[in-house]
Amino acid sequence: PAIEANIRALGFRLADIRYLVNSHEHYDHIGGLARLQHDTGATVVAREPAATALERGSNDETDPQSGILEGFPAVAHVRRIADGESVTLGDLRLTAHATAGHTAGSTSWTWNACEGETCHTLVYADSLTAVSRDSYRFSDHDDVVAAFRAAFETVAGLPCDILMTPHPGASGLLARIGPSATEALVDAGACKRYAESAATRLGARLARERGQATP
Repeated sequence: PAIEANIRALGFRLADIRYLVNSHEHYDHIGGLARLQHDTGATVVAREPAATALERGSNDETDPQSGILEGFPAVAHVRRIADGESVTLGDLRLTAHATAGHTAGSTSWTWNACEGETCHTLVYADSLTAVSRDSYRFSDHDDVVAAFRAAFETVAGLPCDILMTPHPGASGLLARIGPSATEALVDAGACKRYAESAATRLGARLARERGQATP
């Protein structure tokens, strides 16, 4: 209800929405997606395996946070999209980028937006945080670590004028918007720093796990 109220407050009708895209398959990010799909009639778009998780209403058992996450209302139907594919509506083209690690289906999105003759590339970069249940060790899952490192490289290499993230604080978004902004909204180095910070945190997590390894 809160999301729908905000959409209306911006002057849009729910019926105006044609597509719903998501970042990753965790309840705190997609818990309202089934309701939004029902109320708007929009097409939900996601990469695999996020698409299957959305339709199932629960996370995959391979998720590092499996076992500590709530389920969510299942989405009736999800259109599958591959890495590098785009969703187009009028002049707007959203391009999906596989940035797995936080979840296997983690997806970042890029698009161009213009105001007058000034155009910028916007990046909605998914979480790059190595978070897990207490018993999970990333050092035991080379495939997940490799996925993270590929995601860091992808995000760092994106054309990036304006960075946004699922948790605004991760990209300092709230300090860059509105009349009380203290930092510039446009920052071509933001994506690279975001990826580098995540890589540093993953390295620290792996080092901590190695230090805790039993002889």
